[in-house]
Amino acid sequence: MRIHGCYWSVIVLCLMGLQSCSSRTAPAPVVLLNSQVEEDDEGYTERTYEVKPGDTLYAIAWYTGNDYRDLAEFNNLSTPYRIYPGQVLRTRAPEVVKTQPQRTAPSQQKQAVQTKQSTDPTSNAIDKRLVDPPKPQAYGKGEKVVKRQSVTPTKKAPPKAFPSQVRQWVWPARGKVVDTFSKAESGNKGIDIAAARGSDILAAADGKVVYSGSALRGYGNLVIIKHTETFLSAYAYNDTILVKEREWVSAGQKIATMGDSGTNSVKLHFEVRYRGKSLDPLRYLPKSQP
Repeated sequence: MRIHGCYWSVIVLCLMGLQSCSSRTAPAPVVLLNSQVEEDDEGYTERTYEVKPGDTLYAIAWYTGNDYRDLAEFNNLSTPYRIYPGQVLRTRAPEVVKTQPQRTAPSQQKQAVQTKQSTDPTSNAIDKRLVDPPKPQAYGKGEKVVKRQSVTPTKKAPPKAFPSQVRQWVWPARGKVVDTFSKAESGNKGIDIAAARGSDILAAADGKVVYSGSALRGYGNLVIIKHTETFLSAYAYNDTILVKEREWVSAGQKIATMGDSGTNSVKLHFEVRYRGKSLDPLRYLPKSQP
């Protein structure tokens, strides 16, 4: 009976193991956080860029994940930002080497003072002003005593810094998604949302407008917003633009109206980029439109 009991115990344990294995479900899908990226989304990490035929500073800034004004500053360029094929541009701020001032040893300072006193014939002489200081003169009758007014210096507010991550993403427009993201070389680098002309275009997250204009070929009237040091978003084909460069905007703020500038139908072309690399916006936007 004892042997049969052992066999029954082994059989029960095996059945329990099989049942637990059969009840396992597939691992939960990975959900990206607001500013999380996958391992293959390294983006542009080089510190230089070689200009190719047809490139503009605005396009290079977009492809490398920069503000075009920063690129101009990194490379000492002034308007109209002329560049030429084969030119190598810095894409990151040049490193500043800090040099500490050389300090003179105390013994050397003491020796220098003694040398000065020995060589200066007037150094041992007594200053007459210390013995017979000048008498203070009273103000004349025609002179007015002007009281000094204390002036409080105004401190400039420090420039606003970008957050370390995107706090929240919102849909940039309401409408039908007529084209989605593709990783193919000639594929769509974002999503296209169709709606009526004049529909609201909203900032998809808090950030700073780093570009507003129509100088990027194929984008029409374009707005680019920088959200962190690595995340940018773009809003193309607009009818009208309602924000200016260097303006800080909030998530959900109206920045433009929908149009067909640079394309053949009324829609918004929306892109999200990490260090210049295109990402699928649907990985970051809420599952459904508001």
